Amino acid sequence: MAVTVKASLGKTKYYTEVTAGENKIITDEPIDKGGQNKGFNPLEILAASLASCTAATLRMYIERKEWDVENISVEVELENFPLTKRAVFKRDISFEGILDDEQIKRLHTIADACPVHKILTNDIEILTKFS
Repeated sequence: MAVTVKASLGKTKYYTEVTAGENKIITDEPIDKGGQNKGFNPLEILAASLASCTAATLRMYIERKEWDVENISVEVELENFPLTKRAVFKRDISFEGILDDEQIKRLHTIADACPVHKILTNDIEILTKFS
């Protein structure tokens, strides 16, 4: 499954409109980097992709199993180390509901099966062209 997004940046420093179909989000850079902090920065978007995909994947599984979980909270911290070309995602998942140890263990496996997690842990290739 392919998705297409388009980012458009005019003369307003770093204020970028990103569209996917009929949906739109705003990205920006923090004030200390010359932006206006009017939206998520690109690294926050990357971390948000993992967090939201994990939550949705877990919710789908929990609903299929009919487990009693009111809320799923996924917090992702992304630390980037450009000099070593390494990035570390720290993912903290918590639930409001009644789950036993075996269910929690299974949900850990399901979290690792989220599509964004799979993409980030596989080989990644970026093909660029200028039009």
